[in-house]
Amino acid sequence: MTDRRNVLAGLAVAPLLYAARAAAKESFGTVRRLDPELDRIVAPGTSIRRLASGFRWAEGPVWVPGENCLLFTDPPANTLHSWSEAKGVEVFLRPSGLQAPVPESIREPGLNGLALGAGGALIGADSGSRAIVRIDLKSAKRTTLADRFEGKRFNSPNDVCVAKSGAVYFTDPSYGLAEGDDSPLRELAFCGLYRLSPTGKVDLLDRSHRRPNGVALSPDERTLYLSLSDETRPEVLAYALGPDGMPRESRRFLDMKAQLDAGKPGLPDGIKVGASGYVFATGPGGVHVCTADARLLGVIETGKAIANCSIGQGGKSLFLTSSDSLAVVPLLHS
Repeated sequence: MTDRRNVLAGLAVAPLLYAARAAAKESFGTVRRLDPELDRIVAPGTSIRRLASGFRWAEGPVWVPGENCLLFTDPPANTLHSWSEAKGVEVFLRPSGLQAPVPESIREPGLNGLALGAGGALIGADSGSRAIVRIDLKSAKRTTLADRFEGKRFNSPNDVCVAKSGAVYFTDPSYGLAEGDDSPLRELAFCGLYRLSPTGKVDLLDRSHRRPNGVALSPDERTLYLSLSDETRPEVLAYALGPDGMPRESRRFLDMKAQLDAGKPGLPDGIKVGASGYVFATGPGGVHVCTADARLLGVIETGKAIANCSIGQGGKSLFLTSSDSLAVVPLLHS
């Protein structure tokens, strides 16, 4: 990923639907401590720093090592952005998802959740194209990895994570469709949690949830976390994985009903796990920081819904995509 002009060359660039702007790097929100162990992760007195604002709905951040750059999405605007300390926010790729004119039946035409695959290629949940895609960051070449299960189109893939084996875990709710569950575009009668093997085989892991959303793996890849953006069941689940990467059982890891009932903004959404196993789960009120045994240490709050987060800069920063803003919190440990 070197020259963004090469990446954008030959792509149909639509007019901006909003004016993303650099923030004055002001502090906003708060870090609420519930357990002294949080001080090992976020230093006392640490501020949340807004990096930019003006997005329609910021999502899907992923840190790109070696480039000192964060990539993040704006699915309604069909745009992939980059951020760096040197250049701030730039349009990296537009259109990021659906390459054709956007029909009224598609609510979120762009890429959503992102992860890095083998060789540093971008793996994306493409809500608009209703597929899991790979994008070469130097050439912008797109490859569809999967767009169907048993011959039927996905709803609107939402989030992804990639195992060391190259297997991709992903969720497929109906958020990206204008009429949601009632969309006439739906070919699958459920919202699934899936695993895409390196050979291209798609396995359905769970079809029992209304709103499967964020996915993440523990450092030892023995646990798969799943966030449920379900107002009737605002939870994070933990699936025990076997040596084959397939789930053996699941349990409730974190219940956010109390925060939702208290009127805190947001629902369980994106989730990330640090190298030491700390879990950063977005949900009502902000990012819920937990130990691997589900002890809640604190909540990082911006005052708005936080859709997703990403650990970057060598584990020293937690980037937040919060409604119309991009923000960052310094970390001591993750």
